[in-house]
Amino acid sequence: MTHPFLSEVLRLVEQAGEAILPWWRQPLEIREKADASPVTAADLAAHHCLAAGLGRLDPQIPVLSEEDCGAGLARRAAWSRWWLVDPLDGTREFIAGSGEFTVNVALIDRGQVVFGVVGAPAAGCCYYGGRGLGAGCLEQGRHRVLQVSPPDSQPHVLVASRRHGSPAQQQLVAGLQARFPGLEMTSIGSSLKFCLVADGRADCYPRLAPTSQWDTAAAQGVLEGAGGQVLTVTGQPLAYAAREDYLNPGFLALPAGAPWQAALLELARQAG
Repeated sequence: MTHPFLSEVLRLVEQAGEAILPWWRQPLEIREKADASPVTAADLAAHHCLAAGLGRLDPQIPVLSEEDCGAGLARRAAWSRWWLVDPLDGTREFIAGSGEFTVNVALIDRGQVVFGVVGAPAAGCCYYGGRGLGAGCLEQGRHRVLQVSPPDSQPHVLVASRRHGSPAQQQLVAGLQARFPGLEMTSIGSSLKFCLVADGRADCYPRLAPTSQWDTAAAQGVLEGAGGQVLTVTGQPLAYAAREDYLNPGFLALPAGAPWQAALLELARQAG
């Protein structure tokens, strides 16, 4: 995979992870944001690391971070390229002492993900990828190629959120289990769900519960580089055009060209 910014973004994501880890499994002051989501000193430490580093990388590319997202729609609509950042995805997992939290950085161009980097500080690895660029995992200085599971007549492993759900999500999962007997389900926090699909360890990640753009963009890049896709329930690729809010529609992450895609979309439409 080659992109002029990739190696530096990998380094920045690793640095952000290093800024987070001293706070992990330590006493924390937890504040609640306007949307009732928690924020900690670890979130802010990673944010400052990434905002400064990305700003130095190219001052002409704006940085939109979960911890600094006050730019109005008129301003954002004029951007052609921007960084979309979640300094600490899975804050609730982090607070609970779980290692299932990530650092997410994506480069967006005209609403499309160019590439994304997902750092997993507790595991000591970084996932990266982009459509047409391939995907990999950097761990202990070694790069490993990522590839989605090969197309099959049915999915075998479904991955779901450990902490977030909705009635529509529950209905979809029940429909999938009825439609594909023997379907196993595994749960994991943060954007690592996409990475399991990108690594071929899960076949599908359906999400009909709320997410924000910074939750998904980086990991979508990883999945697309590994041969996967992220579709809305209407069958369109999930995109990141500027909107008044940052909420995503429901989506389905799966290998591109999976023969069971149409069945999955139909079940998602029925549940949604």
